[in-house]
Amino acid sequence: MSVTNPTDQHLYELAAQVGDALRARKQKLALAESCTGGWIGKVITDVAGSSHWFDCGFVTYSNTAKSEILGVQEATLAHYSAVSTETVIEMAMRTLSRSRADVAVAVSGIAGPDGGSPQKPVGTVYLAWALRSGSIQTQVCHFAGDREAVRRQTVAMALQGVLEGIDP
Repeated sequence: MSVTNPTDQHLYELAAQVGDALRARKQKLALAESCTGGWIGKVITDVAGSSHWFDCGFVTYSNTAKSEILGVQEATLAHYSAVSTETVIEMAMRTLSRSRADVAVAVSGIAGPDGGSPQKPVGTVYLAWALRSGSIQTQVCHFAGDREAVRRQTVAMALQGVLEGIDP
């Protein structure tokens, strides 16, 4: 499935598919969102019955919130930055430890229009998916478009990754 220009309907359908898959496995999902600002949680809770498979979401936009709420190590943030594989791994793992979920998704990125650098231009987003069983998947994406387009594509990628990575 493409995440190039996901519509609201596409995001809803992805969330519903995630819900069906998690319910079939009797699993729950938790989120740690930065650049999406709660948008993944919003899409999930648009689906009726999501309380059966969605546990909680943390919107940790600032480094302080990532550290104080989730427990991301300040050394990780200082050395790698908030927009890094290392940070989203810690966000996902800490989300599992602070929830009753079986699956956690973490996202952190640069949605723009500013904040980018030559090493991490606007549109750079890091994602992590962690399973309570111990499996962790990560991905770095370079999305095109304006702030909304980057965030919308991030929501779609986060949901798609759950579908591709949850335990059978």
